[in-house]
Amino acid sequence: MASSDVHVRICEQEILKYDLEIKALIQDVSECSGPQSKLTELNADVKKSFHNLRLRIQDLEQMAMEQDKESDKQALSSQVEGHKKQMLSNQTAWRKANLASKLSIDNMEKQALLSGVDSAVRQRKMTKEGLAQTSSDITENLMSISRMMAQQVQQSEDTMTSLATSSRTIQETNEEFKTMTGTIQLGRKLITKYNRRELTDKLLIFLALALFLATVLYILKKRLFPFL
Repeated sequence: MASSDVHVRICEQEILKYDLEIKALIQDVSECSGPQSKLTELNADVKKSFHNLRLRIQDLEQMAMEQDKESDKQALSSQVEGHKKQMLSNQTAWRKANLASKLSIDNMEKQALLSGVDSAVRQRKMTKEGLAQTSSDITENLMSISRMMAQQVQQSEDTMTSLATSSRTIQETNEEFKTMTGTIQLGRKLITKYNRRELTDKLLIFLALALFLATVLYILKKRLFPFL
């Protein structure tokens, strides 16, 4: 019996908890001013809490039917009826909160639409001035772009002139190098030829000297030793 009383108290505490959750969510629904997705999310939470509450009331009703004493059964059945009535009251309040919230959201959407229309009218009034200013700004921007392009073209021409001058300088320098290379090669050939000629002259002098010495020796030999 004591275990049954504990289960009854736990069930009643959970019923009270879900009842308070539902009341708080209904208050949020009534104060919801949009968007529609937010209202839909709140209603989903309310449905979930109602489902949990309904299950716990059914559990309490089942416990009432299982009571041994008729007085306990009547007492719990009375509590069950009270919870059901409170749940119905909450459902009525939920529907009213939804209606109020939807009306509020619709009014806000209408105001936003009207504000948009007023804004469009004001924009049309300012169209001529805006177009004139825009046209002036575009003209100024085009002139600025034109000046920048002219500067770029002038810079490109200067760069091309500088490159042409540099190219001529490099070409002239290359020609000078070629001339210097030819002169060096010619000098090298002359030096080589001179060295060869000097060697030939030395050889001829040596041969002439040898022939002279041989002739002198032959003459001396004939005179000094005629009989040999």
